[in-house]
Amino acid sequence: MMNTPVCDFCRSYAQSDALRLHMPGHKGVPLTGFEPLDLTEIDGADSLFEADGILRESEENASSLFGAHTFYSTEGSSLCIRAMLQLVCQYARSKGTRPRILAGRNAHKTFLSAAALLDFDLQWLYPEGEASYLSCPVDADHLERLLTESAPPTAVYITSPDYLGNVADLAALAEVCHRHGVLLLVDNAHGAYLKFLQPSRHPMDLGADLCCDSAHKTLPAVTGGAYLHIARRAPDFFVKQAKNALALFASTSPSYLILQSLDAVNGYLSAGYPARLAAFLSHVQALKARLRAEGFSLLGDEPLKLTLEARPYGYLGTELAALLTQQGLYCEFCDRDYLVLMVTPETTADGLGRLADCLLAIPRKPALPDLTPAFCRCERVLSPREAMLAACETLPVEQCVGRILASPSVGCPPAVPVVICGERISPQALDAFSYYGISSCTVVMEQHEEQAV
Repeated sequence: MMNTPVCDFCRSYAQSDALRLHMPGHKGVPLTGFEPLDLTEIDGADSLFEADGILRESEENASSLFGAHTFYSTEGSSLCIRAMLQLVCQYARSKGTRPRILAGRNAHKTFLSAAALLDFDLQWLYPEGEASYLSCPVDADHLERLLTESAPPTAVYITSPDYLGNVADLAALAEVCHRHGVLLLVDNAHGAYLKFLQPSRHPMDLGADLCCDSAHKTLPAVTGGAYLHIARRAPDFFVKQAKNALALFASTSPSYLILQSLDAVNGYLSAGYPARLAAFLSHVQALKARLRAEGFSLLGDEPLKLTLEARPYGYLGTELAALLTQQGLYCEFCDRDYLVLMVTPETTADGLGRLADCLLAIPRKPALPDLTPAFCRCERVLSPREAMLAACETLPVEQCVGRILASPSVGCPPAVPVVICGERISPQALDAFSYYGISSCTVVMEQHEEQAV
């Protein structure tokens, strides 16, 4: 089993007779229970963004597990997304070019805030054929055409797995990107565990240059624990600048509770996790097969996610979620169309059995019609930076047709915008807002709109 230097240090300090003349203010006195282990950057505890001690050792342990240069975040994948985009912008400018990123349209709203802060050129990668706001399937042939028809961007940015559990063919996309001299960035927030499948399906093993993982989503880390991975084959520039990029957006007081959690996960992963994962997945696959046999429609090919299409079974997703909640089962996400359930080996086979019993006790009803609004593209008037930094006002959605969106109107989860900041809100977008329960929008003040036009 891999050593856990951060956990060992914090545990030893908590058990000592130290007089804490440093932050935090609870001084290790229990209030909710975790306080004795909650430290700051005291002597011996290292410093996350200048790590040369126990944190460096722990990150090196994580790097060996993931086969990449791996760096910790205590602020989720949001911090990692901003950092990897900053790295790409720095890299482009070091080459004397303006950074331009071709991004899948289902990017998390954190991507938009990074676009506003970093001021890179942004081009959206729309799927061919039908698409939803939560999914943006992109195949290698489509990407090949786009990269051939125009000057290649600095990087392509893909979300995989997406919120519904769809996994992109990253190996094929990476091959296209690298043939054109383009970096591949992957938001892998929902897929940290993919490294430990046999064979691995992790972006770092499929050709991605940089990616983020949320350890807390699918591994037993506490909320906020995440990784920034940089491929070993990537230019040295990225590793040398990684800590600076993370520190640019991060708190100067990273949580040592989260750092201990990430450190402990290294030990967990090195102690037979792939075998436990494989054994558990056999139960998940059996559950999925049973649900399909009983008439449920499932989407996606991510192994640890169950995404149910609710309407074919005669319900809205929100109705199915309410029925599960009555039995003490809480979903990850639901809307009118989908019910998303996330499981891990910590769910156990018994937990899957309880889920199966609850779902199969729900009587099937006649299918409901599909009323999902069509995915629409709105006119771009301002860049995300111009829109998000402009003077703005919040209005009821019915007053926003024709106005320019200033800030994404989305919940989290899934945090995929219906309209992009800087786009003009169309009547079709208004239908989507209504469908997804969005009642107000933050729009650019009209005086600023007139100046922009």
